[in-house]
Amino acid sequence: MKGYVHVYTGNGKGKTTAALGLAIRAAGAGLRVYIAQFLKNFPYSEIKALERFRNCITVQQYGTGCFIINHPSEADHAAARKGFEDCVEQVISGNFDVVILDEITIAISYGMIAVDELLALIDRKPEHVELVITGRYADEKLIGRADVVTEMKEIKHYYARGVCARDGIEK
Repeated sequence: MKGYVHVYTGNGKGKTTAALGLAIRAAGAGLRVYIAQFLKNFPYSEIKALERFRNCITVQQYGTGCFIINHPSEADHAAARKGFEDCVEQVISGNFDVVILDEITIAISYGMIAVDELLALIDRKPEHVELVITGRYADEKLIGRADVVTEMKEIKHYYARGVCARDGIEK
């Protein structure tokens, strides 16, 4: 089966959720999935749920747990760099059918990884690997290279009314 490149981007909710839905669908079909979460390092509810699929879904987090909207530290840069290098190995190995690079576009937008490095990885991926890229601020070069691009657009969100992220819904 030929693998394609997906990008889930935009300022709306649901990018990671869409990618995880695809991961579960892939696992249900017997495919092997690797999920790399850039900038995240927290036992989110989805990570806990995916433990039930550990025989076919591997999850790695490459974040310090501190960086969200401030300037990334050297440790944040190092974590993103390590994550990207690990992901290159996982994609090129061909051991996984689906590879999800969650929030990598944020790492790119902050200069932690160069978009040209990601484009080079796309060029090197084995034919069968489905590559899913998520996060706000997807670079135009990446959008141009992808086979599927979905923009999540926020129309209305209860965050604006002060509602915090809730377990099982946003975290």
